[in-house]
Amino acid sequence: MTLVELGDRVGRAPSQLSLLENGHREPKLSLLRSLADALGTSVDELLSKKAPNRRAELEIAVEKAQLDPIYQRLSLPPLKVGKRLPTEALEHVLALYEELRRRETQKVATPEEARKANAELRGMMRRHNNFFPEIEKAASDLLKRVGYHGGPLSEGLIQSIATHMGFGLKFVTDLPRSVRSVTDMKNRRIFLRRESLGMHSPRTILLQTLGHLTLGHNQPRDFADFLRQRVEANYFAAAVLVPEQTAVPFLQEAKSERDLAVEDLRDVFSVSYEMAAHRFTNLATQYLDLVCHFVRNDETGIIHKAYENDGLAFPTDPTGAIEGQRMCRYWAGRQVFASPDRYSTYYQYTDKPGATHWCVGHVDPSRGRDFAITLGVPYTESRWFRGRDTNNHSKSGCPNGECCQRPPAELASRWEGMVWPSARAHSHVLAALPADTFPGVDEADVYAFVEAHQG
Repeated sequence: MTLVELGDRVGRAPSQLSLLENGHREPKLSLLRSLADALGTSVDELLSKKAPNRRAELEIAVEKAQLDPIYQRLSLPPLKVGKRLPTEALEHVLALYEELRRRETQKVATPEEARKANAELRGMMRRHNNFFPEIEKAASDLLKRVGYHGGPLSEGLIQSIATHMGFGLKFVTDLPRSVRSVTDMKNRRIFLRRESLGMHSPRTILLQTLGHLTLGHNQPRDFADFLRQRVEANYFAAAVLVPEQTAVPFLQEAKSERDLAVEDLRDVFSVSYEMAAHRFTNLATQYLDLVCHFVRNDETGIIHKAYENDGLAFPTDPTGAIEGQRMCRYWAGRQVFASPDRYSTYYQYTDKPGATHWCVGHVDPSRGRDFAITLGVPYTESRWFRGRDTNNHSKSGCPNGECCQRPPAELASRWEGMVWPSARAHSHVLAALPADTFPGVDEADVYAFVEAHQG
């Protein structure tokens, strides 16, 4: 039955019925009754959300799909859903849309999913004692090919590595804010900023970029894959800047003299304190027979990075994630901020439930805010380290809330319900991570940047 025929039966113009059919106008009850009689059905059936048949169901679904922002981002011309459009075509369009939506949804990493992925990755690092021989070999082979013989890598040698891999370097001031580097695969160029961002100096960022290429990384499948690739690229950069072949003998000699020190590793290889401490965790268990832990935290005690294979119980959330948790105020990573000179090396013993750890802490000054870098070992292993004779000693009862997570009972009794702090909103922790190929990277900016630098 056509709209013209139906209109004749109920005394309405076809255009009016078309508005009802497309949801642009609400019908009165009297008209609904007339329509139901004309169509040989009931008012309840007319108002049912269930489509009367598969064809109608497909038409409704395709119309709704075209309103979805995911569909609209394809910039396709509107598809007119009419009688001439075959049912098979509707089936295909809807199936393609549903697959597109599934993939988009799958790529979004909520904060919970991101923390879970991070926890799983950290577990894998612990199982391997944070040592990955295949990446060590890739870094070592590359250094041999460019004639490395020892000591810190010069700027020229690092540029030779890029040249050896077939890439030219270009330092720019207009790099998109969401990236550390941009690699133009078409013209074999790597764009960098000529500025240091804490641990992320231009040479470190360059080597991380080359690490992705050396290790054969493809576009990440999901956020967990993105995290794994980033960890591997960071490891590669550290293995090039602090080569296994020279760092291991250096550390073994220092251990034999009971004078292990992160700052020496930093100074000998001209890297940041954070990279030196992290690199120590790569080599400590494999070559020095030491277990250890590493933490990077801000002044409020929020943990941003962490690793352990020495049994230290970090605070965790229900997913097992450490990042974003607040460490005990009596741990070295927080005590270093209260030391007379926070930028000097700080040593401390901390009695924790079940064990005592010795730690060396250092605040890495950086743009924006400072972060503390802590390397720690069980008490019995402190004998190998410089600073073991420190008198700094604290006691932590965490994760027992009475240690420092809750205010003392006396203070609570005086002030509970009488204070209203205006909290600093960390809105980023509430948002899902962007569903981009590389989370957080604005691809539109990147493509515009590369286009502007052609020629």
